Amino acid sequence: MDLVKTTLAGLTLSEPVNHGGLTVFPLTSDRPSPLSYLLLEDGLREDLVTIREVSEGGSVPELTVENRADRPVLIVDGEELVGAKQNRVANLTMLIAARKTTVIPVSCVEAGRWSYSKRDFGVTDRMQNVRGRAEKVASVRHSLRAHGSRHSDQGQVWDSIAEESERLDAPSPTQAMSAMFDEHREALDDYVAGVEGADDQVGAVFVVRGERYGLDLFDRPGTFAAFLPKLVRSYAIDAVGRRARGSRASASDAGAFLDRIVNGAFDDHPAVGLGRDVGIVGNGLVAGGLVADDTVVHLAAFAEPARDRSKHPADRPSGQPHASYRQRRASLRRRYAE
Repeated sequence: MDLVKTTLAGLTLSEPVNHGGLTVFPLTSDRPSPLSYLLLEDGLREDLVTIREVSEGGSVPELTVENRADRPVLIVDGEELVGAKQNRVANLTMLIAARKTTVIPVSCVEAGRWSYSKRDFGVTDRMQNVRGRAEKVASVRHSLRAHGSRHSDQGQVWDSIAEESERLDAPSPTQAMSAMFDEHREALDDYVAGVEGADDQVGAVFVVRGERYGLDLFDRPGTFAAFLPKLVRSYAIDAVGRRARGSRASASDAGAFLDRIVNGAFDDHPAVGLGRDVGIVGNGLVAGGLVADDTVVHLAAFAEPARDRSKHPADRPSGQPHASYRQRRASLRRRYAE
């Protein structure tokens, strides 16, 4: 899509910040955004937005968002929603129309709970960990291209959380993703303190341990500033407890990553709320974003991990499926029968 390419071409890549295995290359722009929206966190705090289960019984891959504001509400890919019957993360970035109630696609990040902690959801100071985000974006983009749905590979989400939680020695009685962030909060806060944004910064290229690349780009500095601490935690949790491999990434490495995005194969579909969903695949990379009113609202891109389990289900070797999502959901419902 030319809009995405033009937006990326108009960015300035600045000198990186390095902190404990995480390298962050600031991306700045002087292009103004015509959009007006509320961040989800602000909408919830001002009691203009309510997020709940779609019914009393609930549905793992869906939630209901009621937006009572006179502006759209921005929900960003990977935002963690906590409460109700189990914690979830947003499957992709969405602009929820003003004064509308919308059903949104989500993934469960708390496999061991299916009972109400409270009736609605709040948001946290973190996002889904970068490995989980990358795998989820890949599976959602495949689902959208192949079936027109925005469901993730839920079994893969759970397996990824289980593996990372074990690596980080962060057990949880409900197998919650949040445990790994809570266990390493002090270290993650240190990363947040070490990575500051510039006044005109709209995004960044993140490099974890010199090998895992990611991009998060927003339409305006204010939105990026609001998400920077959450993004740093998302990427830094992958660096905690691991040694960097090879040399630090250079500006030319970051530029080459941006070129891979521009040279990928694009597809787009009507969005859940306002705008259009954009997907990009190619050369070991996957990306997803939202465009509206001739503006890139948000773009997230990742260099896909080079492992069979990170591929979408149709590409996995036979005999290596993830645990059945329906079986796990049925087990949870039996365990927490109402």
